[in-house]
Amino acid sequence: MFITKKHLSRRTVLKGAGAAVGLPLLDAMIPAGTALAATAAKPTPYMACIYIPHGAVQDNWQPKATGTSFEISPILKPLAPFRSHLTVVSGLRNKAAESPAPHAITPGTWLTAVHPPHQQAPDVGPSVDQVAARLLSKTTPLISLEVAGEGGGGACDPDFGCGYSGTIAFRTASQPLPMEQDPRTVFTNLFGEGDTMQERAAILKEDGSILDFVKNSADDLQRSLGPSDRRMVSDYLESVREVERRVQGMQAKFASGTGMKLPNAPQGIPDDYGKMLDLMFNMMALSWQANMTRVATFMMAREVTMRTFPNLSITDAWHPLSHHGNDPDKLAKLTKIQYYMTDAFARYVKRLAETKDGDGTLLDHALILYGSDMANSDMHNHDPLPQVLLGRACGTVKGGQHVHYPQDTPHANLLLTMLHRVGVPAKSHGDSTGELSEI
Repeated sequence: MFITKKHLSRRTVLKGAGAAVGLPLLDAMIPAGTALAATAAKPTPYMACIYIPHGAVQDNWQPKATGTSFEISPILKPLAPFRSHLTVVSGLRNKAAESPAPHAITPGTWLTAVHPPHQQAPDVGPSVDQVAARLLSKTTPLISLEVAGEGGGGACDPDFGCGYSGTIAFRTASQPLPMEQDPRTVFTNLFGEGDTMQERAAILKEDGSILDFVKNSADDLQRSLGPSDRRMVSDYLESVREVERRVQGMQAKFASGTGMKLPNAPQGIPDDYGKMLDLMFNMMALSWQANMTRVATFMMAREVTMRTFPNLSITDAWHPLSHHGNDPDKLAKLTKIQYYMTDAFARYVKRLAETKDGDGTLLDHALILYGSDMANSDMHNHDPLPQVLLGRACGTVKGGQHVHYPQDTPHANLLLTMLHRVGVPAKSHGDSTGELSEI
């Protein structure tokens, strides 16, 4: 434990020429003999929203029983180790997403719960993540982080345009935020220090490491820390280095023309997509651990994706497969894909659960929405949505339960509840009618 009355600022970073690496919450950032809640290190909630396209097979997603004694469903099995932090929310409807052009507006209405007008320019926001970011990320370098597991815009429509299918995040009603799918760009945005993206890219060359630029700063800091903090900083910096190695490996695939950028073809060798998901999730976790931002959104796959899953022995493209017509074989394949996505998400949850953050872990302090804005993909409906919450939001979320709401309960009520649980005093969001007090 750091025992002097002098302490590090929570905003301390390691700096070098062209790089700035944030730090995890250390004992040295908490004045000796002072209660955590009375310091600048008081836990502040984190929020993330993780989107999968094309709904879910309801019978394999929704648990049969409600309350605290429910059995975890097949698709959600990877989340079983985190049961005490898991809240399954069933029965909600998003009327804002309902239209003759479902794929074109489904992603953009998930976090806004606002039905767009018939016009080409977007007009729906702000999304719930951006409402939260105004409060949670007031003191962080980045307002929020938006990433994607694959590129491409998704779907357009003559009535609604193209502004809603390629993102789930809207800073304002008319400002959709692009979901970045280049891992190198995400990494450089998190840790590069240049004034512009071009400057950061020039400073941090492809074959260099940002940790080389901040080595002197890191060595100076380590000499001033106690043993526990030194171990935490060393482990954290090794995590940064490992992510950087993976980013560089992924970048090499982009540059060589192999892997994930083959147009109009199944993307990547069998393991590439899983590695891409892990990489983006790891950078999301680092962005929280380093106090770079408190809010993140992730589109794991785009709407109308033609991705195949040869690693699962599934050669059917995801979108055509989603029009299953209740065919048992197609439903089994969809269940397998949806389990695969949940498994990737669960690896991220595991990392959060293992990462110390003040008086708890990142998972203790987080509130994460995982799910889709489509229900039965064959019908293109939006009722009931497959959704779960992970995390306890600094103790404001009960966890460990399955809550099922009556027919036509607005999905926006869940979004409003999320805002309240992370400390945002919103009166409404989208077409909400009230808070879900059971959560």
